[in-house]
This record gives sequence, C-alpha cells and structure tokens, in this order.
Amino acid sequence: MTTMTAHTADGTRRTTTPHRRPRPRATADLRPAPVATVPAVLADDSLITVGGHPPHVHDFHQFLYVPLGAITVSALGQHHELTASVALWIPAGVVHSARFGPDAVVVSESFDAALFDLPYAEPTPVNVTDAQRALLLGRMRSSTAEPDDPRAFAALSAAHPDSLPLPQPVSPAALAVARGLAHDPSDGRTATEWAAGLYTSSTSLRRAFRAETGMAFSEWRTRLRLNHALYLLDQGQLVGMVAARVGFVSTNGFILAFRRYFGRTPGSYVQEQSGNPN
Repeated sequence: MTTMTAHTADGTRRTTTPHRRPRPRATADLRPAPVATVPAVLADDSLITVGGHPPHVHDFHQFLYVPLGAITVSALGQHHELTASVALWIPAGVVHSARFGPDAVVVSESFDAALFDLPYAEPTPVNVTDAQRALLLGRMRSSTAEPDDPRAFAALSAAHPDSLPLPQPVSPAALAVARGLAHDPSDGRTATEWAAGLYTSSTSLRRAFRAETGMAFSEWRTRLRLNHALYLLDQGQLVGMVAARVGFVSTNGFILAFRRYFGRTPGSYVQEQSGNPN
C-alpha cells in the first residue's frame, strides 16, 4: 500500500508530501460526535488486518481522493467506497474510520474549519472531474503548493451538493459509452446498440459497467441523467423540458426516478432551492 497522507490512531496527522504541514491532535469534543456509530466501527477487525485507520476525528475539513486502488471510509453508520472517480468530503468533527486496499494511493487535502465554510454537514461523496483530478495530482507532486489554499478549496467544493456518486468505468468500450452519455445524456441507445457501434458484445459491455462501477448499465445511466437534471432544474427549466433533455421517455418516469433517488419530486426540489418549501 502506498499512501501520500496518513493519520495515526490518536488523530495526529502526518504526510509525506512536502507541501502539507502537520496538524495538531484532534479531539472528539471539538463538536458533538455521533458516538452511537463508534462501537459498530470498532468491531470491524478488518480495519486492522487489511490496513487503515481506526475511528478518529479531525478539527479540519478533509477531502480524500484515491487516484489508485480503493479505500472504504465509515462514518455515521454509512460506508463510502472511494475510487479514482469518487472522492469524499469529511466535515470537521465527524468521527470516521478508513480501510485501505493493498494498492491504494491516498491523497488528502485539509482545510481549516475556522476559515472555510464547507457546504456539507455530513461525509459526502463527490464525483471527481478531470480538472479536479489534475489539480489534486499537481498539488501532490508540487513542493510549493500552499496548505489551506482558497482556490483549491473552491475547486474541490464546486460540485453540486446533491449529485449522486457516479464511479467512472475504465475499460475502453465502457469509458467511451460513459463519455458519450456525459456529452449527451438524452442518447437513448441501449447497451446492445452501444456495443454494436464499438465492435464489442453487449454482454462484455454490461459486465464492464458492473465490475468497474458497481452498477448495472441502466442504473449508471439513470444516475448520470439525474445528475444532469439537477443543474437544469437549478437554471429554472421546466420539469417536462428537463425530463426530455436528459433522456427520460416520459415526465412521469422522470418524476418517479427523481423521487426514488432524491427523496422528493423535482417540483419540491425546485421549491426548496428557491427557499420556498411550500
């Protein structure tokens, strides 16, 4: 396992990259901690046998990214798997633990909680863009990158706060499909039709999505479409128009999918965003 940044069991932060500075020991009384979730995490023996960090807490906001391999972060009763395309924001004061894969490279950026207002109250997975990936890797290699850089914070916290985690496939055919749908989420081609155009089998394409993203092709495409829908709704576009633009056959189908994943209808979401929950 290769880690660029590490945290000891007592909360002390250390790093191998020259641009990071040591952090003071963090204590659990900095913010009311979700104590009820700690015993369940402590009982996970794989934290020790596989490698990682037992439950601990920071007084700074942490952005965890894994350009190689995978890690699992447990907090508030949930388990978040991080990959090269999905990172995690962990707000200051939240008790969490981590389990590392044997080949994981972990990049950690931390930001002073007194200086930066994180838009997330709980650990939140975010989809990593190409620009964010370039920023993170550049800072990892740099000997002059400043800690608590406001430009880095702005770039890393710019994702839509309600976006669904969407791991990206890596094999050529599946990645081509992912990029095509990202460019045009309304593309209605089936996995079979995509596969024919890429000179592969639909079985291979479906297996690639399942193995590389943890989702079926149809599930992955639905999440991508709903993520695009969030931005269109924020722009004030009508629900029916948004449904068509992101590829749903009917407005009712879009509303049902939106409510399934986000817990409210698109109309309710728009009202909440406008500050009028009624």
